[in-house]
Amino acid sequence: MDQVLSQQEIDALLNAMSSGTLDEQKIEEEAQEATKVKTYDFRRPTRLNKEYINTLHMVFDDFAKLSGTLLASQLRTSVNLKVAAIEQVSYDEFIHSIARRTLIGLFHSDPMKGSQMIEINPQLCNFFIELLCGGQEIGSDEANAKRDIEIRENFTDIELSILEEVVTDLMGVYQQVWRDIVKIDPVLDIIDTNPQLLQTMSPNEPVVLVTFTVDLLDRSTFINLCIPYIFFEGILDKLSIRNWFDSSKDNDEDDSAELKRNLNGVEMTIEAILGGAKMDLADFLNLEVGDVIKLDKKTSEPVETYIGEQPFYTTKLGKLSNGQFAVELIDKMEGEEE
Repeated sequence: MDQVLSQQEIDALLNAMSSGTLDEQKIEEEAQEATKVKTYDFRRPTRLNKEYINTLHMVFDDFAKLSGTLLASQLRTSVNLKVAAIEQVSYDEFIHSIARRTLIGLFHSDPMKGSQMIEINPQLCNFFIELLCGGQEIGSDEANAKRDIEIRENFTDIELSILEEVVTDLMGVYQQVWRDIVKIDPVLDIIDTNPQLLQTMSPNEPVVLVTFTVDLLDRSTFINLCIPYIFFEGILDKLSIRNWFDSSKDNDEDDSAELKRNLNGVEMTIEAILGGAKMDLADFLNLEVGDVIKLDKKTSEPVETYIGEQPFYTTKLGKLSNGQFAVELIDKMEGEEE
């Protein structure tokens, strides 16, 4: 609340100004410094704070790694994806920042709101088509420039079908990296090459633009992800780092079941220790084939069975009808099951 001056204080202030003992410029500078007015662009509002952007960096770092592995297996060559930048811009700025002719996959992710876009640079599209159709080398710079011009002009139906498969695979990775935050079901709506015809959002609508650098065959190009702010409205609390690493949060039952299924396929080595023996080094060096080493256990005594270095069961030695040796589990020891 502003301070109200009395009539006496107002008269003293006016007298000080008229006598020159009070610096008006200094008072004005102090007043401006106290208010600390900040400019705000209503056409480019900032909606997500720094903490949420840091979480998005973690999400899309995973997207880059998984997408690079996926593309490398399909193209049979090294592909390296990295997050170059995450910006909050308007939809109009995004549309004017990309090429006039480029590949855009428009999709929606139920139950989240809004339409998302994957934009693939025409040069990268050219590389995808060359390699997925059996090409091994891209060729000379002159040939590459010619191909880039042709692709910028038009895509054939066959090329669009090939590129649509690539976009669909990237959407699968997109679904996977969001799994720990929210379960979504991306569905491709349309593939287009003219971004000016995509009127899915208002020009001033805020979007999050994620730019990835793609290193392929000694060339560097880009892939863009455009996600509207409305997509994040219902999950802002889940984007908090504190929520991600809260140790008190209950584990999801589906995650626990999936973890158990994965662990069931892990191979483990079980060892039955028949016994041990001690001897001098000189006796050990003089051992020959046919010598008998006396163990510290009788064949009638239970044998400890180990998984790794942890004892789990006491067992009994036996012999199968086909001549193979076996052990019968008798009792569980103090080893942990999980």
